[in-house]
Amino acid sequence: MPGDLELRNLRLRDYFSPRQLDRSEDYERFFRIEFVVSQVALVVALALYAWRGARFARESAAGRIGTGMLLGMLGLAVGWLSQLPFRVVEVWWQRRYDILDTGYVDALVDNWLVLGAEFLSICLALLIVMGFAGLFPRNWWLPAAPVFVAIGALLAFTLPYLGDTERLEDSALRANARQLARELDVEGIPVDVEEVSDETNAPNAYAYGLGPSRRIVLWDTLLEYPDDEVLVVVAHEFAHQSRDHIWKSLGWYALFAFPGTYLIARFTRRRGGMAEPAAVPLSLLVVVMLSLAALPFENAISRHMEREADWVALDATEDPEAAQRLFRRFTRDALAQPDPPEWSSALLDSHPTIEERIAMAIAWQDRRRGP
Repeated sequence: MPGDLELRNLRLRDYFSPRQLDRSEDYERFFRIEFVVSQVALVVALALYAWRGARFARESAAGRIGTGMLLGMLGLAVGWLSQLPFRVVEVWWQRRYDILDTGYVDALVDNWLVLGAEFLSICLALLIVMGFAGLFPRNWWLPAAPVFVAIGALLAFTLPYLGDTERLEDSALRANARQLARELDVEGIPVDVEEVSDETNAPNAYAYGLGPSRRIVLWDTLLEYPDDEVLVVVAHEFAHQSRDHIWKSLGWYALFAFPGTYLIARFTRRRGGMAEPAAVPLSLLVVVMLSLAALPFENAISRHMEREADWVALDATEDPEAAQRLFRRFTRDALAQPDPPEWSSALLDSHPTIEERIAMAIAWQDRRRGP
């Protein structure tokens, strides 16, 4: 992105109706409040588990690592139960605003599938940590952190092969997407479609995969938009691949992994260190607290990459008008508030605000026109 880029201060009522602004603000205000309350509930639940959960280690005959895994799964269940009421309320709120069509039962079933994946993840993580901690009680974090990074890279590579997507059928869109891929030097990356319209009306797209597994995925809700707006999205996702944002995200994850695992090792020493099952309940609390502390940094990194992808997409499509119409639809269809509070963006937003994205499209247009 240009280092001297300056964005205009927009008058939002020139781009959105008062009803759209009020509706998006009401919709997102709920999630801001819900996020704060749900995280307080999670921290309290895990703090209580960290205080009392160690006693379960004395009643287990599953061995050191087996007991640690059992305590980890029990702690995950405690955290999940603390969040279940909030998940139900989220579904109710999204259904009220016609964003989500999924019923409560379907939403909870999906939540069970996520919980199952989290159970497997925590078992693997504890197997790695407690295994290394048995060999290196104080310095287990030094070999463990690279292993977690390697697992992250493996997941980034394999996830596209596990996705349930279909080939983009629109021949005109496919041809234009291939042209964009050539311009951005990412030829050969397929554009797939994920069917979600039975569940939600919200638009979305994402890029994932590494090397031969790289993919661009569009939600089928996006295909209801005009082709020029869809191509802005495609160019944006291709930009993530052309600028190696997935590799860079793994790099940032590695930078967080080393101090993160060190702090877990440091704080759990009071319970004998991660070689001891009694330290597992406390480690779960530490992980959650570190994750919350890292949120502003992670979101700032993500927003920078998203800005870069927006600018590259503008260069590739040369269609700032379509970009502006697209961003306005995100407020109309997904109820994204154009100008959320700064603290909310820092904690919750992985993308620039809608106001900023529209202003960026205008800035690109101004530069193309010249003085």
